[in-house]
Amino acid sequence: MGDTLTVLGLESSCDDTAAAVVRQRAGGPPEILSSVVRGQTALHAPFGGVVPEIAARAHAEKIDLCVDDALAAAGLGLGDLDAVAVTAGPGLIGGVLAGVMCAKGIAAATGLPLVGVNHLAGHALTPRLTDGLDFPYLMLLASGGHCQFLSVEGVEDFTRLGGTIDDAPGEAFDKTAKLLGLPQPGGPEVERAAMAGDPARFAFPRPLMDRPGCDMSFSGLKTALLRARDALIAEKGGITLQDRADLCAAFQAAVRDVLAGKAARAIAAAPGATALAVAGGVAANRTIRAALEQVAADAGLRFVAPPLALCTDNAAMIAWAGLERFRLGGRDGMDLVARPRWPLDETQPALIGAGKKGAKA
Repeated sequence: MGDTLTVLGLESSCDDTAAAVVRQRAGGPPEILSSVVRGQTALHAPFGGVVPEIAARAHAEKIDLCVDDALAAAGLGLGDLDAVAVTAGPGLIGGVLAGVMCAKGIAAATGLPLVGVNHLAGHALTPRLTDGLDFPYLMLLASGGHCQFLSVEGVEDFTRLGGTIDDAPGEAFDKTAKLLGLPQPGGPEVERAAMAGDPARFAFPRPLMDRPGCDMSFSGLKTALLRARDALIAEKGGITLQDRADLCAAFQAAVRDVLAGKAARAIAAAPGATALAVAGGVAANRTIRAALEQVAADAGLRFVAPPLALCTDNAAMIAWAGLERFRLGGRDGMDLVARPRWPLDETQPALIGAGKKGAKA
């Protein structure tokens, strides 16, 4: 293994098909040579959410094109790579399988080492890619399907301090948007509407804040919003744009308060942490990000939030996580499997999700 490593990463765990090339010279900072993401928003828009079968087919059709684009943008060929890394889970199994099979094909054809990456580890290690954070640090991973506080102690060493026991905040934002007739993806739309709203008009709950620990719940908050909406409809026959803005602002404020309050508890539970980092799509919400930054400042910790393009699903984080694992000797064979569930901290019991979604990572 040379001093310089160049790794191709593939990501297809949900509704973004992505490929990227990351390089690191020994002792130097990593470089993102290319990052290509092809979204599927238009495909899923008529259905009000991601349809797994449609997502899987789109991944199968686009993943090789993303690889071609990423290599071309980096000015490299397959012969210039040291390894190929791929999201092997968790995620929608059809999409994960499309990425894993593509990576296996590349590895088989070229002889490149294959490195399977936990999608959540990709997010959790992103602050090392963007800001060079040293271990240990505290990570709030808040995305559409997952939300948890992690103590990140090594490339493959994670301790879960708490997580959502039902809907993740990203799910709750999407469902709130749907309840209020806003387009998907719901997070940016709710945030945009909330800018014109009064967060104090509706008294929404702050679930689990009356209990110790870092676990979170957002299903009841979503139900409270539904009831407030229905009460307005019963009273006035509908809701106005201002009603909708106020509902969004109150909902966003409740999520902000829960995440900030639980972050303070997580900091207390991880006294050796050098920084509080956030990743995942919810980390792009400016109100939530500002609250978390204040929590970190109050605790005397550095606050790290990667650029938006690296907060949401992307392949640069997979290439980087794969590079870090590969540098330590990690690699996989052709028996690498696609996994719909894959907890980072396997010493902890599974977080139980809502309804048919089952146990979350």
